[in-house]
Amino acid sequence: MIRTALICAAVACLAAPSLAAQEPSDDRTLVWSDEFNQAELDHTKWGVIGTDFWVNNEQQAYVDDPAVLSIVDGVSGADGGALMLRPVFKPGVDPHPERKADFLSGRVESQNKYEFTYGRAEARIKMPDADGVWPAFWLLGNDAWPGTGEIDIMEYVGEKDWVGVALHGPGYSGETPLVNKFYFPEGEDVTGWHVYAVEWKKNEILFQVDGHTLYRVTRPMVENYGKWAFDNPKYLILNFAMGGAYPFKTNGIEKPYNGVPQSTVDKVKSGEVAMLVDWVRVYAPKE
Repeated sequence: MIRTALICAAVACLAAPSLAAQEPSDDRTLVWSDEFNQAELDHTKWGVIGTDFWVNNEQQAYVDDPAVLSIVDGVSGADGGALMLRPVFKPGVDPHPERKADFLSGRVESQNKYEFTYGRAEARIKMPDADGVWPAFWLLGNDAWPGTGEIDIMEYVGEKDWVGVALHGPGYSGETPLVNKFYFPEGEDVTGWHVYAVEWKKNEILFQVDGHTLYRVTRPMVENYGKWAFDNPKYLILNFAMGGAYPFKTNGIEKPYNGVPQSTVDKVKSGEVAMLVDWVRVYAPKE
């Protein structure tokens, strides 16, 4: 994955107003970060997922290729470089014998490279205006899902006025009751730069957008459904999925792809669809 100049329509079309984010106070200790200012993806921090991975009836195959994973310069509003994850339309390339996806895309994870228990994880992200896409920023435990928990810091399915957050674990996975949405204030939407964050504590988890808490989940709330699965190490994930279960349940679109309308296929073909990540940071728990 190499650093590229900013020339594609996917990035140029993503300019939008943004809220002034409230960042952690100076007394927070930064323990891990990637500012995406290097020449290429830092493989000491991130691993790249390949074509064998497939969940949720998603309509893409993940590959390690500059077409879907690159660090770009010249992004309006970014501080230096930015990670770009984007889908491309490439029928006939997917080697998976059952999936045969027409889209390729990117997913990076910090598993076996960086993991943490408790603290604050945040990322500054900008998303496209495209129905049925499914980019996300999240944390996952190391054992079989959902036994060691999943924290969805941000999920977006193409309705640009909101993003979702959720917890998954034993007894509250899949159609979890521990889910909420954040609706942007008037004049704002997901296509602007926003800081998506989680404050992960021993007995509660707070989800935030631009420093504003949108959802608070406590240990007793979780234990109404099953075991608290948030006292173990988790790793970071950034990915760009296409269609599948969550978009389909939101928009009900079946064709041309599960959860993906033709209008979004056309945008992907013309290079208008991408997720941009200015930086990812992890802070130690507050004293």
